[in-house]
Amino acid sequence: MSELLMSLEIIYQDEYLVVVNKPSGLLSVPGLGSDNQDSVATRMLALNAEVKVVHRLDCLTSGIMLMAIGIKMQRELSRQFHDRKINKQYIAIVRGVPGEKRGVIEIPMRGDPDDRPRQVVDYQQGKSSITQWKVISVDGDRTRLWLKPVTGRTHQLRIHCIAMGHIIVGDTLYGDEIEKQEKRMLLHAQSIDLFHPATGEAMTLTAPCDF
Repeated sequence: MSELLMSLEIIYQDEYLVVVNKPSGLLSVPGLGSDNQDSVATRMLALNAEVKVVHRLDCLTSGIMLMAIGIKMQRELSRQFHDRKINKQYIAIVRGVPGEKRGVIEIPMRGDPDDRPRQVVDYQQGKSSITQWKVISVDGDRTRLWLKPVTGRTHQLRIHCIAMGHIIVGDTLYGDEIEKQEKRMLLHAQSIDLFHPATGEAMTLTAPCDF
């Protein structure tokens, strides 16, 4: 376990919370089966049995993941997420070039019970999902985007980019064989704004994007 922990970068830690830079391909929490037990949660629990999960990142997404130490801090941070007082910003590289430089995507989403964990757009039964976006740069037929999810639906950013007509590079779940040739999905949680759960101090933490 010590070797595994070495590969998990801790960005910030005190007696109330811990923030890590999750690598792409690592689960946030354990999955089903003995082969899917390695995760951010299990690695951190090996260090501190009081660590509690507050939110999750998709397995293929890298970047900032916030965890609480103790149930009281978990409840406070969960409340901040519920009240939308915590803001996250992501970097993604998508295929193609958007016709606009910035915008807001607002579409209803729900899970597909016949093909989990895929999500679908559903204007009748879906739940509201909102993302702000803007173009950072264009390189040939790829575009680097800044993404700020206002809501936190499963696979929201992946579905929203597809709704724009631009799949995230390396998204093997929603993409075709071309995406399977990529080393990883190019989606990274770059920064998070929150209020310290014990002191109330405003904090901004970042994890530099490596693509």
